Amino acid sequence: MLDKPTRDDWHKAAADLQLRTKAFIDGAFVDAASGKTFESINPSTGQVLANVAECDSADVDKAVKAARTAFEDRRWAGLAPGKRKRVLLKFADLIRKNKDELALLETLDMGKPIRDSSGIDVPLVANTIAYYAEAIDKVYDEIGPSADDTLSMVVREPLGVIGAVIPWNFPLLMASWKIGPALATGNSIIVKPAEQSPLSALKLAELAAEAGIPDGVFNVVPGYGETAGQALGRHMDVDLVTFTGSTEVGKLFLQYSGQSNMKRIALECGGKSPHIIMADAADIKTAAYTAAAGIFFNQGEVCNAGSRLLVDASIKDEVMEHLATAAGRWRPGDPLDPDTRLGAMVTEEQMERVLGYIAAGREDGAELVLGGEREMVNTGGFYVEPTVFDKVTPQHRIAQEEIFGPVLSTLTFNGLDEAMEIANKTIYGLAAAIWTSDLSTAHRASRALRAGTVWVNCFDESDITVPFGGFKQSGIGRDKSLHALEKYTELKSIWMKI
Repeated sequence: MLDKPTRDDWHKAAADLQLRTKAFIDGAFVDAASGKTFESINPSTGQVLANVAECDSADVDKAVKAARTAFEDRRWAGLAPGKRKRVLLKFADLIRKNKDELALLETLDMGKPIRDSSGIDVPLVANTIAYYAEAIDKVYDEIGPSADDTLSMVVREPLGVIGAVIPWNFPLLMASWKIGPALATGNSIIVKPAEQSPLSALKLAELAAEAGIPDGVFNVVPGYGETAGQALGRHMDVDLVTFTGSTEVGKLFLQYSGQSNMKRIALECGGKSPHIIMADAADIKTAAYTAAAGIFFNQGEVCNAGSRLLVDASIKDEVMEHLATAAGRWRPGDPLDPDTRLGAMVTEEQMERVLGYIAAGREDGAELVLGGEREMVNTGGFYVEPTVFDKVTPQHRIAQEEIFGPVLSTLTFNGLDEAMEIANKTIYGLAAAIWTSDLSTAHRASRALRAGTVWVNCFDESDITVPFGGFKQSGIGRDKSLHALEKYTELKSIWMKI
């Protein structure tokens, strides 16, 4: 691929693409035990991309058995840390070398703009795997402060078999957040990609094998959540399920744990993040433009999207004027066009869900000031205009429920105390942002906001070194950073008399 491929270049590459469609279990690509397949749909056209192996409990059993065998014979966990590090670094390098194909798979399968999948997602995936590779031989266990005749040690050991259930909005990136630390700590893993976006995970399996990750250590079982996902959640020989997705499904995994072997559950679930602009914000235009990006990026299909814009009443008109201009930069377009910033919704069902929330906003009395319609109908794809509501109250459904689309709800407040009250009045607590030029306000708000991440005078800033996760019903545990290693390990205390 050229350094700066055009729309035509990407379309030609897409036409030549060879798709992996079988499950990857115990080092081999295999059909589902039932022989069933399901359709993977291109959201930009509504056309079938491929028929993918539809795994169910029989396939999950096979994958778990392979993963358990690999873990027990120590073919991966027993490798010297330096050797595991070299394999994962090679894995990261192969991701970089195959970046165009991985980006294409991501865009074709879930509709995000190629500029994002190639320029943001795939590079971050490679960096994530490399980060955890480098951590392998740099994280130490502990020696306790015991008496001269006693040796106490605190060591971390891998849990065993990990089930990783991946969402469709960032299929590769969310997978890497789980694969990286799980493999770095010596576990075997079974990836269950979302049925809406299975293709990139299957390519990842191919690259993992090429990198030298042993058979059985890395498995991929595409299929539906109610079958393959539930089978992982209920399996008696899975030690942990790490899940990113809706709060509703996250609660199901908690139930599955109690109904089976009390496996650990790590959850990164929904959000309804408040994006707050105070009257003393130093640059209101930048704040408004950032708010637009905070909801329209990735078609609004982002768990921490700034879907609630809270604006001080004294600057409301100015913010809305800038917001309308900023939204004009986010018009839906062909995801394979490098100039496109807003792609297609992942499925027709998700598009209809978003349009349903837009209708609910109108019915509840909010004022639709921008967008609100389906676009590019003639393509057969699932496109929704960037949409902005004003005069939203905290009680409106569009202010309380996660829409997961390019829909912004604008609420008005007077002063910091009211802003904090509105911001915290949801079941979620994933992220929040505030724009202010007052240091005291920044500190007070950062502590008052019930959220796992708080941004001040910015939005969605992060890197792999900082943990990510939520308060309240936004989840349990943290992805990213060295803290993520903790959930894939058991803490063991060892006492020795000397």
